[in-house]
Amino acid sequence: MKNYELANRRYVIGGVATLIVVVYIIRLFMLQISSDDYKKSADSNAFLKRIDFPSRGVITDRHGKLLVFNQPSYDIMVVMNEVGDHLDTLEFCQTLNISRQEFDSRMATIKDRNRNPGYSRFTQQLFLTQLSDKDFSVFQEKMYRFPGFYVQRRSIRQYQYPYAAHVLGDVAEVSPAEVEADDYYQPGDYIGKLGVERSYERQLRGEKGVKILLRDAHGRIQGSYQNGALDRRPKPGKNLTLAIDFDLQALGERLMQNKIGSIVAIEPSTGEILCMVSSPTYDPRLMVGRQRSKNHLELSRNAWKPLLNRSIMGQYPPGSTFKTTQGLTFMNEGIIHPTQTAYPCGHGFNYKGLHVGCHGHASPLPLVPALSTSCNGYFCWGLFYMLSAKSKYGSVQKAMNTWRDYMVSMGFGYRLGVDLPGEKRGLIPNAQFYDNAYKGSWNGLTIISIAIGQGEVNATPLQIANLGATIANRGWYYVPHVVKKVQGEPLDTAFTRKHHSKAGRNAYDYVVKGMRASALGGTCHELARYDFEACGKTGTAQNRGHDHSVFMGFAPMDNPKIAVAVYVENGGWGATFGVPIGGLIMEQYIHGKLSEASLKKAETIQHKVINYGNTER
Repeated sequence: MKNYELANRRYVIGGVATLIVVVYIIRLFMLQISSDDYKKSADSNAFLKRIDFPSRGVITDRHGKLLVFNQPSYDIMVVMNEVGDHLDTLEFCQTLNISRQEFDSRMATIKDRNRNPGYSRFTQQLFLTQLSDKDFSVFQEKMYRFPGFYVQRRSIRQYQYPYAAHVLGDVAEVSPAEVEADDYYQPGDYIGKLGVERSYERQLRGEKGVKILLRDAHGRIQGSYQNGALDRRPKPGKNLTLAIDFDLQALGERLMQNKIGSIVAIEPSTGEILCMVSSPTYDPRLMVGRQRSKNHLELSRNAWKPLLNRSIMGQYPPGSTFKTTQGLTFMNEGIIHPTQTAYPCGHGFNYKGLHVGCHGHASPLPLVPALSTSCNGYFCWGLFYMLSAKSKYGSVQKAMNTWRDYMVSMGFGYRLGVDLPGEKRGLIPNAQFYDNAYKGSWNGLTIISIAIGQGEVNATPLQIANLGATIANRGWYYVPHVVKKVQGEPLDTAFTRKHHSKAGRNAYDYVVKGMRASALGGTCHELARYDFEACGKTGTAQNRGHDHSVFMGFAPMDNPKIAVAVYVENGGWGATFGVPIGGLIMEQYIHGKLSEASLKKAETIQHKVINYGNTER
């Protein structure tokens, strides 16, 4: 009789054996094919891949003066799988002059995959950065006592002078998000954080190299693997030549000491930024070395916001410098004729109970003296008639959007596209903006203050300087840029393409005459003392506290070399700070130096302190 119990037992045993074999096959597949842990372990025992970091590109000013260079530095790397349990932690910490708490914290950070997403116990991880030569020498002598720890040579940035921090930027350790975003970087690498160090990171950083070293069973280096056949040499980063004139930049920063604001100067014929000053500023050398984090934290907590680049991030009312855009628009649209004297100014614009004040001067005036004396009434009447011209535009909304299109064509309302991170767009309102604000019930009187650069209009100092360059060119501009040349590659076409204003050449010729008249005997009359034909327009931007002092101009009048904007918060009249600072900037660039009289004036301005509230800067 058949024994069914024995037969069933045989099937069970066979099934268990089959299951065991299948489990082993799956596990072997996972270990040898799907997982590279053992391969990494084997490679780690036999090879050491040492990264060769490229030399970062150096940065010079437009005349070749060295501004940023590299200096040797040393990092301590660790391979966790090689450290073992016999590390003399006390001696290790004493050698590197760190505490046990710092040691434990750093080791924990390395193993934390959230903060260090590229972590592997078989590959080198950054333990400590930027050792000094002295600390490196001490550690190197004892390194044989600390298995798993290695020294990696690299370079750190050095900034030659205490100027141009907002333009140059700085370099710091990559964040986890930056590692995730670009597989070029590994934890512990450096990346540009601000300024051109950030915006030209790909050109400056170069390409990493690698050396594959062969190790024996005790982990000792035996030499290059295959005589270096698989090694890859690093490619140095590309050098940058800035458009910045260093001497001009240094003068600008000195003139803005004890003040809040900005100076921007542009070469009209190229769009190259000759200087970009934001005040208060800081010494870029504070952002180097192991004290960078501490210094950065202190700067970020400073109430005066020295890390803010006001030249491209500050959004201010342009004040009366904006009247030039109004004259151009009204002339081009046929709202005014340059010789027309139909607009009265009885100490301002007065209509149906609305009053916009103005200082005393002859009235009525044509366009050129209206610009020279900075007549509020003239430009308020121009805007009022343009927005009231229903026979020409059909509605106030269409007239308003036509006005807006002129402003945008002159570089306002949107980012210009400067080659620095963080640029703001300012504000040029359109019809929809006012429809939303006033429920569709508004007219030229409602928004009359925009005609004189107040109200809802906001602009960056860079945009105001670009307006000066556009007027100097009689109607066109290049996108302003701080980099003049990148080694081995052409400049981005965004900086070599002309942008044309909607206003015509004839309108620009009259506005230039008005700005020259202002320099000879109007609100910018201080410019008359120079031996070059300067053109200027003041602005006194209203503010909750003291008014802001604003200036926009260029020189010489024909074949212009420089356009400049000055913005001094709470500086009062445009002629108080804006005009004298703008004149000195022009003189320095055109002549390469200041006269004796101008040197004394510069020293006086430098030491002039503006009281901001109850605190002096």
